[in-house]
Amino acid sequence: MASLPDIITAIHAAAPEGRAGLSERERAELQNLSEALKAALPSAVDEVRRFEGIRHRSVGVDDGELRGWLAGKTVLVTGGTGCIGSVLLRQIAGHGPARVVSVSRGHTDRWPRHDAAEYLTADVGAPAGLAAIFSSVRPDLVFHIAAQRDPGLAERTVQQTVSTNVLGTRNVIEACAEFGVAQLVAASTGKALRPYSREVYTAGKRAAEWLLARAAARTDMLVSASRFTHVVDNSIVRDKLLRWAEGGIVRLHDPHTLFYAQSALESAQLMLCAGLRAQAGVLRVSAINDLGWPIGLLELAVGTLLEEDSVSPVYFSGHDPGYESVPFPGLYDPATAGEVSPLLSAFEAAGAVYDRDLGIDSFTMTLALDKLPEQLPAGLCRACRDGEAGGVRAALDDLSWQLFDATLAALPREALRRAAARTQPCAGELSCDHTRMLAGIRAYAGLGQPEMARPGAVH
Repeated sequence: MASLPDIITAIHAAAPEGRAGLSERERAELQNLSEALKAALPSAVDEVRRFEGIRHRSVGVDDGELRGWLAGKTVLVTGGTGCIGSVLLRQIAGHGPARVVSVSRGHTDRWPRHDAAEYLTADVGAPAGLAAIFSSVRPDLVFHIAAQRDPGLAERTVQQTVSTNVLGTRNVIEACAEFGVAQLVAASTGKALRPYSREVYTAGKRAAEWLLARAAARTDMLVSASRFTHVVDNSIVRDKLLRWAEGGIVRLHDPHTLFYAQSALESAQLMLCAGLRAQAGVLRVSAINDLGWPIGLLELAVGTLLEEDSVSPVYFSGHDPGYESVPFPGLYDPATAGEVSPLLSAFEAAGAVYDRDLGIDSFTMTLALDKLPEQLPAGLCRACRDGEAGGVRAALDDLSWQLFDATLAALPREALRRAAARTQPCAGELSCDHTRMLAGIRAYAGLGQPEMARPGAVH
């Protein structure tokens, strides 16, 4: 039997990455190789079971503390009909609130509803409708979860994604301020640990964190956030694998992709923890410290094929738009690897505080707010209204570089110098974006310009 590395090499050779479709000959060859792949990885079904087992994980938040916080309050949850929102509503309802209200753009039957909750309809991207609900409900506490959550879809629906994830967050913040909401807890993503990204989903969530940080600094409202990673209960990856197993091509980024995962229950409880640990005047961002060993995408895919008795071929298609193929080398600090949540960057990990009782890391988001606009850039808002994807993308990218500069300006030089030192050995292989990031880090660290990249750098 061929070795696993040999099979992977043969799959790459049979159909080079980047193909929208495959010929009959390529598909037949990949089917044969995929049978060999399944024979070489019979234990891959264990990865499927490990992935599904994550559904049962939870955060040890104290019921008495939750009741003391939530009892008697009117609580509003945006996105309450979604996966995490439905679990959060159930968690809130069990701790004595006076009223629990869900606000979502539409209704879905996929996730269960709670008898104690009220379900209203509004789009966070439409401020007038949102304000009308806030005016009627008058919430004490708001959990903002509503978002477009698919990074791949974000690249194809740029205007809709930014209108929901960025302008929608602004609208929720403004409605909270207008109607006297005392506390706001928002959902973010581990992808926002990147200080710069040109990917629409990541850049949009990064911009949303800035809006939350600005609200925390400039209003009397308590504001906090939690970062999620891949949620097993609502897994885009698992849904695709099951669909492809029914008859199609299993398209994987590459054979080495690993990703962290958490449960919907953990995610909802993390939102509650973020609210409990909020601090006046700053944005505290929380993430689960121990997410377990990351999931192997190849093993999850092969395990799915084995469980479903599928003959669908595996194809290494390369990274789709919206998914970063090579991370910035200075993103993590080996000195804290394994000790701090992987959803925090090296810059954030330096100031993280570990809550042993809850098993979460929290850090204060620091930005040089004076280097950022007072409001969302008019060009971004105008492009969203016009619906022109190119204009939205360009305006979001401009804002992303401003956020990068504002992040660096607020960091201590020692942290920047450590990041520069980790990145400099890779200078010859950096993409244009990463080269610009290294130049910015070195400049703010007082190190001058980086050495010129060697010919052949990736662009």
